Amino acid sequence: MNKPEVWLRGPLDNMPGLLQPVAHALLQAREEIIELMTDFPEALLWEKPASLASPGFHLQHLTGVLNRLFTYANGEQLDKQQLDVLAAEGKPPSGEYSVSTLVEMFDKQVDNCIGQLKNADELTLTESRGVGWSKLPSTVIGLYVHGAEHTMRHTGQLLVTVKVLVDKYADDVDSRLIT
Repeated sequence: MNKPEVWLRGPLDNMPGLLQPVAHALLQAREEIIELMTDFPEALLWEKPASLASPGFHLQHLTGVLNRLFTYANGEQLDKQQLDVLAAEGKPPSGEYSVSTLVEMFDKQVDNCIGQLKNADELTLTESRGVGWSKLPSTVIGLYVHGAEHTMRHTGQLLVTVKVLVDKYADDVDSRLIT
């Protein structure tokens, strides 16, 4: 029997009440992405159906955007490494970046976010936070909620992209896997 969605499994231990929905969304996205990307063909990782974003981009972006938004929620600005990661999103990385590597990176980022949420002080959730070099106005909870909704949006886009690619290239992929 399938488990219910994460938000229907009850509250998470040691998670502030107001942040439960954010954590539930991130954990749901992780479960869906792991299942979706299991056995996804490496050869299709950077394919862009109808000029849309590739699965590789979505996996990079999901990890990177959570890292950036949760950095801002901490009241910090992005460092050089984070800016380099942002600039590289959507480009096949040099070296051996496989589907499993990108999924593992997302998985670890979700763990980092869950840890940050568990340690969040609910009394600070409405504190102002500046986003980007222009320090556009947001709040701690605004950044956390945007991280959750943005993650779910890209999870949905990834799901459609993967389904389209697998269906479009099913025969080609099967023959590549056999040879």
